[in-house]
Amino acid sequence: MADQYDLIVIGAGPGGYIAAIRGAQLGMKVAIVEREHMAGICSNWGCIPTKALLRTAEVYGHMEHASSYGLIAEKFGFDLPAIVKRSRDIAGQMNNGVQFLMKKNKVDTIWGEATLTAPGEIKVGKTTKPAMQPQHPAPKNTLGEGTYKAKNIVIATGARPRVLPGIEPDGDKIWTYFEAMKPATMPKSLVVMGSGAIGIEFASFYRAMGAEVTVIELLPQILPVEDAEIAAHVRKRLEKRGIKILTSAKVTKVEKTKDGVIAHVEIKPGETQTITGEKLISAVGVQCNTENLGLEKLGVKIERGAIVVDGVGHTNVPGVWAIGDVAGPPMLAHKAEHEAVLAVETMAGIKVHGLDKTKVPGCTYCEPQIASVGLTEAKAKELGRDIKVGRFPFVGNGKAIALGEPEGLAKTIFDAKTGELLGAHLVGAEVTELIQGFVVAMNLETTEEDLIHTIFPHPTLSETMKESVLSAYGRALNI
Repeated sequence: MADQYDLIVIGAGPGGYIAAIRGAQLGMKVAIVEREHMAGICSNWGCIPTKALLRTAEVYGHMEHASSYGLIAEKFGFDLPAIVKRSRDIAGQMNNGVQFLMKKNKVDTIWGEATLTAPGEIKVGKTTKPAMQPQHPAPKNTLGEGTYKAKNIVIATGARPRVLPGIEPDGDKIWTYFEAMKPATMPKSLVVMGSGAIGIEFASFYRAMGAEVTVIELLPQILPVEDAEIAAHVRKRLEKRGIKILTSAKVTKVEKTKDGVIAHVEIKPGETQTITGEKLISAVGVQCNTENLGLEKLGVKIERGAIVVDGVGHTNVPGVWAIGDVAGPPMLAHKAEHEAVLAVETMAGIKVHGLDKTKVPGCTYCEPQIASVGLTEAKAKELGRDIKVGRFPFVGNGKAIALGEPEGLAKTIFDAKTGELLGAHLVGAEVTELIQGFVVAMNLETTEEDLIHTIFPHPTLSETMKESVLSAYGRALNI
């Protein structure tokens, strides 16, 4: 007799474990299936350990400029194994934390690979180790192979690095973010394919630690999802740090040599140049983990590699839900967590507002940091909106100057007729901590009048946010 649950979640990443916890809070009998590591890619090989590396790079950068703060730091360096160990220890802490949360909320953990065999039924088999992802051991007191049934099944299997034919990662000279997070030695030179958040964060880290870095982007703009003005600001700052950037450029071939790699790059039709490096990071996006789940047998609809869902995670098959990266972009942990709550509360009969992707913030933790939400200026114009745009540079902000971080920009976009906040785009120190203010404002349908009448504390970087609003209406006070 198969074990019967109200909810089974496949995948224990940020979306999956949040779905399990919310289900348990609502009185459901819940199980979660995992094959590799509790807490998913985000906590083990993505969001959290990369921020640990980037924090190291930030502190190291401050040490290099200690004299500008009146400090003396004549002898300093770095211990790469210790840097990697700190990052991996933090990942382990996150992994253990999720195991604790499952136990605390009385969620059964099933260790293995799940396949949907019928509506409301899964079969769990042995875990097969993926090629690129080191596994953690199964937590204690977990269930194993067998057949399990549930009224609702949530697929939260995430995504993995996209592999380009002929440029397959080998774990040695051609890396994905897995290898880039735990280098045995610091490369003297590095080629980064792709300038999205992952590519730019690693470019920023390795440059801070002394590597010569070249970024190659197929599109005309780095950080393609960001506002063009913000992306241009970031490019200028990265190039000032010594990072070489090629846009509208395509890597056509990568040769491995004794000392590293040679990337053949087409910079215009018929014109190619070669770029050498000790290592190459392939950061050209990710692909959804939809294989071997039995989705085809059940008739679950898939488009462009992602499971098709509505605003609350429904698939086209009753009782089958999908959340997070496997349900398509934006592929962000906080979007997965929000989808998890929406899906579980919907199956519990609670009325919720469906996911509005225009209100999902995005953050990139390079130097300088980038954060945004809503429409870019170009997108707002493309949609035919009559807009007002405000800008405020960090050089006009006292806290930014005191921090020694005067380079940055806050940009806001409003509907000229209604005052609706359509988008906000920030670049500079700690902007990933600021963007939530604009996200809250958008969710509350705030207008420029509300923001203008809000008192922002002084001295803080957040004042740049208000000044950008004032700027949109010709009322900026500090520039």
